Amino acid sequence: MIISKRLAAGVCALLAALAVGFSPTGAAADETDPAQSPKVDLVLDVSGSMRTRDIDGQSRMAAAKQAFNEVLDAVPSDVQLGIRTLGADYPGNDRKTGCKDTAQLYPVGPLDRTEAKTAVATLAPTGWTPIGPALLKAADDLKGGDATRRIVLITDGEDTCAPLDPCEVARSIAAQGTHLVVDTLGLVPDAKIRKQLTCIAEATGGTYSSVQHTDELAGRVTQLVDRAADPVAVPVATEGAAQCTGAPQLKAGLYTDRERFSEHRWYRVDVLPGQELRASVSVGADRAVNQDYGVLLRAVTASGREIVRGEQSGNGRTDVISSGLRYPKAPQDDDDTEPAPETVCLQVSNSFSAPASVKTTPGLPVELTVDLVKAPDAASDVAAFGLGRGWWLLGALVLTGFLAGVLWGWIARWRVAVWRTN
Repeated sequence: MIISKRLAAGVCALLAALAVGFSPTGAAADETDPAQSPKVDLVLDVSGSMRTRDIDGQSRMAAAKQAFNEVLDAVPSDVQLGIRTLGADYPGNDRKTGCKDTAQLYPVGPLDRTEAKTAVATLAPTGWTPIGPALLKAADDLKGGDATRRIVLITDGEDTCAPLDPCEVARSIAAQGTHLVVDTLGLVPDAKIRKQLTCIAEATGGTYSSVQHTDELAGRVTQLVDRAADPVAVPVATEGAAQCTGAPQLKAGLYTDRERFSEHRWYRVDVLPGQELRASVSVGADRAVNQDYGVLLRAVTASGREIVRGEQSGNGRTDVISSGLRYPKAPQDDDDTEPAPETVCLQVSNSFSAPASVKTTPGLPVELTVDLVKAPDAASDVAAFGLGRGWWLLGALVLTGFLAGVLWGWIARWRVAVWRTN
């Protein structure tokens, strides 16, 4: 029995060693470099209008607090997070003082969830809405290091501190080349608020969302905090053409455009033999639209033959709809000649419509991603492509299970033999 226990312990040690040996990341995987940790500053509007009770039967402030508690519980351990307020301290009517009312409620750094929740719980709707000054201070909060940085602005109103235009503030932040993204969330579906918050977001490559329920707010902020760990890609403005001929030539990257309701726009991409084109498009409903809509992304040859398409439909329950496609081009047979690229025409179409009272200009915001990678050219590549980088881990697990079964079966047979001899 002692021998069998030792053998079992040996099997466990062997399996543990195999698991560690085949692991895609070693012990260092859990180690994080504080200097490179992504930084996020949540900027919360605490102005007097946040007392309004129009979110799930409670005040906007109460909904924001509830959402923040859920967000703080879900913040990844490697994200440095801070909370800044605007309009939280000065209740008076002096505009000059009110427009300076922004403060760091919780400093950007490693998160103490209990301390952060306690700080949020003390907030009460108070004063003005100095969005521009708050953005400038938030940019300062995030200085230092080379990691990604993100400001998430949650507000229910327009800035009340002109002439310091928050959109111009966002443009000045972007012009500094700091790779700082500002995302905006509006708690009121108002056209003026939407216009200002959209301008702030687009100036820095961020996103605007309208949220009118507590769960939507919590979910969107959590999504943006998680996204902070991703590399920041600054979109390039482009303008699609009415047909493939004369369409802009795109390389791998992220692009933005505007597309009118029910319009078709064209772009061109050169794909070399042995490359795979991966493209995706997102169209945002930044205003009220009719239900039942869709977006289509097609890859077409220069002669007009459709290669592949991706399409998606919606019914009014989301403010963004996306679709994508892949087109692998076979490697060239003759290696002695210079590879000739194939021009692929990308068509982006939407089937949005709007009520008569809604303006259809400018067009809907479009985000187009283009990537060119090595195409799968063998059965092994296809297998790896389908499973991603985890294919060898699956093989390791299968091998580990096989060895465990063999060793355990041998031990069981040995124990039965010992029992019979005794």
